[in-house]
Amino acid sequence: MSTELRNFLALSYDELEELNLNAKEQRLKRVPFHKIQEERLKYLADEKRIKAVTVLFSDLEGRLHMLDYDKKFLVKSYDNLTFDGSSIRGFTAQRESDLRLGIDWSAFYWAPADVFGSGKVLVFGDVIDKGGTPYTGDIRGMLKGYAEELHAKQGYTLNAANEIEGFLFQGSDAERRYHETGKFEYVNTGGYYHSLPGDPLRTFIDTTAEVQRAMGFQNEKDHPEVAPSQFEINYGYSEVVAAADHIQLYKLICRQVATRMGLTASFLPKPVVGVNGNGMHTNVSVSKNGKNLFWDPKGEENMSKFAWSFVDRILTHANDICLLLNASVNAYRRLDPHFEAPNQIKASAVDRGSMVRIPIGNEKSARVEVRSVGPDANPYMVMLSVFKSGLDGQTAKIKNLRQAERYLPDNIYTALENFRTADWTTTLLGEDVKGRYADLKQASADRCARLLGTFVKAPEVQYHHDVYNQYLWNQF
Repeated sequence: MSTELRNFLALSYDELEELNLNAKEQRLKRVPFHKIQEERLKYLADEKRIKAVTVLFSDLEGRLHMLDYDKKFLVKSYDNLTFDGSSIRGFTAQRESDLRLGIDWSAFYWAPADVFGSGKVLVFGDVIDKGGTPYTGDIRGMLKGYAEELHAKQGYTLNAANEIEGFLFQGSDAERRYHETGKFEYVNTGGYYHSLPGDPLRTFIDTTAEVQRAMGFQNEKDHPEVAPSQFEINYGYSEVVAAADHIQLYKLICRQVATRMGLTASFLPKPVVGVNGNGMHTNVSVSKNGKNLFWDPKGEENMSKFAWSFVDRILTHANDICLLLNASVNAYRRLDPHFEAPNQIKASAVDRGSMVRIPIGNEKSARVEVRSVGPDANPYMVMLSVFKSGLDGQTAKIKNLRQAERYLPDNIYTALENFRTADWTTTLLGEDVKGRYADLKQASADRCARLLGTFVKAPEVQYHHDVYNQYLWNQF
């Protein structure tokens, strides 16, 4: 279709980066909401080349949903954007289906036109109940409220950055066709740090990194990972809600770039048995008035008592929240110590089999790394459970808690039982949301082989929340 008559927004990558970094700075400085809203609405009204606004939100399992609103309609009706919540897994029942989307104007992104299409901008939305209050099933809203309350009452800023691993496979629909093919095909077998310039994996990594840079991610490094066709693209710290948003955008960018190359970016934790799986190491810290509260040059491993108390609470609640950090049947294949995966409920500066690691740091970078997280987990659920457990949880009276011989579950059924019976998860999520989340995980688990065995079963992929295909689900 001819585009010569269209006058749609398409900015250079340098222009995009400048716009996105300015928006990121506003978010970091906590510019008042009404000021950002006024600025964004004026921008949308004045910028004639923008035709649509893509509003993003996530369901209870962390699946990203997107709605395109005509720009002119959104500018006039941004305070009354309704949608049918009963069609979203884990949201409302059909009899009470009306929900609203509130626009989080601080979470506004300009995306490259050559990857996402011209004439559009992206913004994250808050899900609002019909009564006008934040919807309990919107974990992003729950995380946002928790972070804002901590900042208001104690001056805390919650910081996070994630190291997200993925695989690049042949074919543009490799996950949805797995029940037909029974296998994933690598595009590269080079391994850690190795790929030739211009090969499919390197081209994918380079392209994705360029898009991330343009969208204000502030990249740090990227490289092929240990397993064949595996990648990791690292970027800088953000405040906790922005960090979780970045996870969703990272996966969206990777999938979009891969699809345009005729390939599939997969974030299944263990899509191939016999090689390393995908992790999402979650690095966290807490600051106050610009000071990193985890740093103490005289403390054990240069970490403060505050930081070690945070670690002890995470270890105490490790089994309670395991289902939130490892959210699928397939995730429990990854928790295998033979492949550098962290299945031990321990804290260590050196042992990568420990659930929690204390990386080498300084006054700026001192942090706690939670290594047991799978990349298919709901990022808002991950951040909420890690920070709330670390700050508000209990500390178990276990001798030598940080090195006691304790292990994470090796299957989702044990994780489900721990999650359902734990008082802490009720405190964390509320009884209603906890029950709905557990029921969703149970439904997926019950459609898969109970014993994992030594090869990936088709239902693990077919009924995986990230790969959701309503047509396939309804054939069960």
